[in-house]
Amino acid sequence: RVKLFFSFCIQQCAYSCALVEWFSTYSDLPCEDTGMWRVEPDYDVMGRCMCSVIHVDSILRSAHIIGVAGTQKLPKQFTYNDSLDAFRLFYVNKYADHHTHEIVF
Repeated sequence: RVKLFFSFCIQQCAYSCALVEWFSTYSDLPCEDTGMWRVEPDYDVMGRCMCSVIHVDSILRSAHIIGVAGTQKLPKQFTYNDSLDAFRLFYVNKYADHHTHEIVF
């Protein structure tokens, strides 16, 4: 999850970076029902999201993730902007396009 894109210069050399929150696989196997891998956010021992600053050149492509639904209904005011904070587990949609299908896990 990219939280911020930024750049800085050191000795006249520009560095384009991103602040990212990390996710890890939920299981050693994809979901039996969907065939999609599941991921969950990584947290440190204090319960904060694991974050890193990375160079933008290390980003291969975006990932389409879908919140894994529980038993409760979403509130009417819920929007897609809330998704990454509202769900604890996500499917990595390998069916989004043929490029994703080839590189996801």
